[in-house]
Amino acid sequence: MLKNIFFVFILSGFFLLNSCSTYTIPVQSFKEQFEGMDTSKLIDVVVQGPMYERYHYKANTISTIQCRDKDDIPSEMQNSPSIEARFTYGYKHKRVVFYFDKLYISNGYLVGCRSRFISSMTKTIPLDSITKIEVQDGKKKFTYVNK
Repeated sequence: MLKNIFFVFILSGFFLLNSCSTYTIPVQSFKEQFEGMDTSKLIDVVVQGPMYERYHYKANTISTIQCRDKDDIPSEMQNSPSIEARFTYGYKHKRVVFYFDKLYISNGYLVGCRSRFISSMTKTIPLDSITKIEVQDGKKKFTYVNK
């Protein structure tokens, strides 16, 4: 019994130390930051993964993300391959998670990719249906090699 309590205590501490801060981006601010960010603005990047593997894909050119912390205080976050964005959209409040650097706008739709490895896992969401945007550093060990 004591071992189990100790294990839960240690595990709880581990998750607290490794938890990620979540920031929000007001929808209007997101639209302003991505204004004109279509496929013509994407650049070729090379990303190195945790096992030294490399991935080549097109990424947006946003370097700094304007967001707000949990107290609604303006903040900035450096864009990187490990930044994840969670979008709540539609009348049923569906959620989807994309990699932030793979987002762009096309004809009034947000286009995002849900996988770093499978580029065909894209999804489009009408910009006007988005009600909430959250971003966080997923702490995955991906780094740009050439951006």
